[in-house]
Amino acid sequence: MERLNRSEKIFKVFSYTMVIIFALLTLYPVLYAFSVSISGKVAYESGQIVLLPKEVTFQAYDMVLHNKGFWIAYTNTLFYTVLGTAWSMAISITGAYALQKTKLMFRRQWNFLLVFTMWFSAGMIPLYLNYKTMHVDNRWGMIIAFGIQAYNIILLRNYFSSIPKEIEEAAIVDGANEFQMLGKVYIPMSTASIATVTLFYAISRWNGYYWSKMLLANPYEQPLQVYLRQLIENYQKLYDESPVNLTYSADSLAYAIIICSIIPVLVIYPYIQKYFAKGVNVGGVKG
Repeated sequence: MERLNRSEKIFKVFSYTMVIIFALLTLYPVLYAFSVSISGKVAYESGQIVLLPKEVTFQAYDMVLHNKGFWIAYTNTLFYTVLGTAWSMAISITGAYALQKTKLMFRRQWNFLLVFTMWFSAGMIPLYLNYKTMHVDNRWGMIIAFGIQAYNIILLRNYFSSIPKEIEEAAIVDGANEFQMLGKVYIPMSTASIATVTLFYAISRWNGYYWSKMLLANPYEQPLQVYLRQLIENYQKLYDESPVNLTYSADSLAYAIIICSIIPVLVIYPYIQKYFAKGVNVGGVKG
């Protein structure tokens, strides 16, 4: 192993130091929110909470987790995330596979129309009126209407284009049809890119707020983010109406709500983040 010279050592130390600082800055708000959510009322209101919790109590989480509306919204979000991501990936994978085919009729025009949707939009009001006219105001409408994102299809298309054509030709010689080619050649060889795009879609579905708020009038169909927004806006009222003797502050309840909403993402992301950089880098090399 070669020794590093003085300038390389300085650069390496500086790089690692900056990465650690940025990581701590990113992690601190989450730790602070969790600490406040389990800290006592006196400790929080007296400004004692800086990083670690004081006078630990889980009453705030008990109130959130025993709220029926919270679990209805949570179930709705899981429904939108799981089925919505599956629907989006099915369309994106098949669309990307077709668009990377050189023998596709009007291939350039189709790709141009795909990119065109990223450049121009009709505007918020026309989009809203269009969604209302098409009755995108229920669970299945939210899943189907928001099925794809052009950027994600482009990522998959570029990744599929990087797969050697010799492999495809060999599969054709063996008698594979287009469905077998996609399922047995392209998808197994594109796990990094597919995992990355799946992550994009899943996070987008999980964090979906604006259009769910605008289009879903039925409170029993609204996702977690809409419910949390309403709950946070009224958490002081919920706190004041509690019949029990509370040992936590109203802000602790708000932070408990926030922590509950991000737990699934924090749990899942570490398992698929290893595919993230690889998928984006390889998918963005070839256009």
